[in-house]
Amino acid sequence: MTNAPIQAPVAQAHRQQQMDWLCAVAIRALSGDVRVHLRGRQLFRDGRRLSLRAAHVHPDPAADDLGSFRGAADAMALRLRWSDLAAHERRCPADATTRLLFDLFEQYRVESLVDPTMTGMVANLRHRHREWSLAFHRSGLTGTESGLLLFATAQMCRVRVCREPYLAETEDLLESPRFTLAPIIGRYVTGMAAHRHDQALYGDHALAVARTVRAMLPEVAELGPADGASPTDRAAPRFTLFADLDDGAGDGAAATGTGPAPGGGGTGYGAFTTAYDQVLPATEGLRPMLVEAYRHRLDQLVAQQGIDLGRICRRLLALRPEPVLSGWESAQERGQVDGRLVSRLVTSPGEASIFQLERHDPVAALDVTILVDCSGSMKVHAQAVAVLVDVLSRALDLVGADCEILGFTTGAWNGGRARRDWLRAGRPRRPGRLNEVTYLVFQQSGTPWRQARRPIATLLHEERYRESVDGEAVAWAACRAEARAAPGAVLLVVSDGSPMDSATALANDDRVIDDHLAEVAADIEAVGAIGLGAVGTGVDLTPWYRHSRILDLSRGMRNAVMDDVLHVLQIARG
Repeated sequence: MTNAPIQAPVAQAHRQQQMDWLCAVAIRALSGDVRVHLRGRQLFRDGRRLSLRAAHVHPDPAADDLGSFRGAADAMALRLRWSDLAAHERRCPADATTRLLFDLFEQYRVESLVDPTMTGMVANLRHRHREWSLAFHRSGLTGTESGLLLFATAQMCRVRVCREPYLAETEDLLESPRFTLAPIIGRYVTGMAAHRHDQALYGDHALAVARTVRAMLPEVAELGPADGASPTDRAAPRFTLFADLDDGAGDGAAATGTGPAPGGGGTGYGAFTTAYDQVLPATEGLRPMLVEAYRHRLDQLVAQQGIDLGRICRRLLALRPEPVLSGWESAQERGQVDGRLVSRLVTSPGEASIFQLERHDPVAALDVTILVDCSGSMKVHAQAVAVLVDVLSRALDLVGADCEILGFTTGAWNGGRARRDWLRAGRPRRPGRLNEVTYLVFQQSGTPWRQARRPIATLLHEERYRESVDGEAVAWAACRAEARAAPGAVLLVVSDGSPMDSATALANDDRVIDDHLAEVAADIEAVGAIGLGAVGTGVDLTPWYRHSRILDLSRGMRNAVMDDVLHVLQIARG
C-alpha cells in the first residue's frame, strides 16, 4: 500500500488546502462578510460562486508564491467590500474580451481605495499584480500584437487608477503602444482615475476603454505566445486575460432526455434512459469463496496498519455523546431499593447498601453513510479505502452508532446499453447521462459490522471499478440518509476527484456531470437535513464539497489519516 511517487503532489495539495483556508479567513475578516468561503480557489457566498474574473486575482498554486496568494485574498476582500457585484454584473457587456477588461478595471478601482496606512495590504496588492504582469510578459504573450495591446492597456490603467509606477522590466516595451493608445483612450483613463470613488461614473469610463480597445483587436480568440517563444513559454495559457474565470453559470447544461432528472436541480440535468440502472448487494455475482478470500486479505491489511481502534472510538464518542441506560449498579447507599438485597436489613440492621442506581453508558448519536467512488481511477486506492471503510464501520458499531456503506460505478464503459439506445434513436442533441449507473450496498443501515464484514471486503473487487456519475450517486445516498430521519446524520463521500463518464461528456457539454455534482452538494448543504463531507484520496474536493480533507494514502492507513476523516465528520455535522 505504498505509493511514494504521489507523496509530493499530496503534500502540495495539503499545503494548498491550508492556504485556501487562511485566505478565506483573511477575506472574511477584511470584507466583513462572514458568509463567504473558498472552494478550489473560487469564492462562494451562501453556496453560490461569485464572479471575480480579474485575471490577477487567480494565482496558480503550481507557480505563484505565498505573497501572490496573500495579495489575491486582499484583492478579493476589497472587491467584496467596495464593489456592488450585482450592479457590476448588470453592466457587464456580452462580449467575453470586453467583459474581462471591464472586470479587470473594476478590480483596479477597488484596489485603489485601500487605506494607505495598511502598508502590508498595499504591498501584497502590488506584489500580486507585479507577479502576474511579469508572468504575462515572460510567457511570450506580449510578443503578439493583440497581447501587447491588452498588456499595455492593463498597465496604463493600473498606473493611472492605482497611482503605481510602470514595471521597469516592461517600461521600454510599452513606450510605443502607450504612444498609440494615449490619444484614443487617454481621456477615458483620466475619467477612471478621477471617479474611482463612484462605481457608476467610473464604470462609464471603464466600459468606454474596454470597448475601444476591443475594437482595435483584430482577433483575440487564439491569443498565444509569439513564434519565437520557448516551448516552456508556449505552455503558459494561464497568463492570458481570456482564461475561463466565469461565475460557473452552466450555459451548457444537458437537456433532459427520455428519462427523468435524477437528483433534480436547476441545470436541467437528466438521463437519456434509466432502464438499465440498478441497485445491487455488494456480493451480487461473486462466488462465496472469492468473498471469503477478500475478507481474509482485508483482515491482513488491517492488521498491518497498526491502527488504534480504541482511539478512534473515543474520538467518535466525543463527536456526539448520548447517555443510554445499560443496566443497574447494585449495592448502593442511595437510589431505588433493590428487592434482592432487602434481606440484609434482617441479617444486618445497620446495612445501608440496599439500593440500586441506573447505569448509563455513552454511545455516539451518529448515523453515518459512507459513499465510495468505485470509478476506474480509484483502483490504485482500493486497498487503502477498503481498510478505511472497514475500520470506520467497526468503530461506529463499537460506539453504538449506525452506519451504511454504499458505492457507485457504471454498468459498462463508454455508455453500454444506454448509449446504444441513444444511437438507435438517431443521436438526439444534449441527451443527458448516457450510461447505466450501478449502486452497490456494502452495509445496510441497522446491520452490525460483524454481519457486513464480508460485503465490505468486496471493495477489493476491482473489476467493478468503471466510470462515475457522482451527482446522482450523492443524491441517491442523501435520500437514503434523509429517509431515516436520524439526528446526527452525515454523508461522507470518499472519492479521487471530479466525475467522469466518457459517453456523457462526448454527447453533452463536458462539464455537465461536474456541474450537476456541485449543484447537488450545494442543495444538500442548503437544506441541512444531513451533514455532507468528503475526503479526497490525494486530491482536493473543495470545488464540490464545502467540508473536505485531502487524505495522504501514500504511506498506508495511518492514525493521522483517520484523524482527517473524523475531522470531516465533526465539521460536516456542525
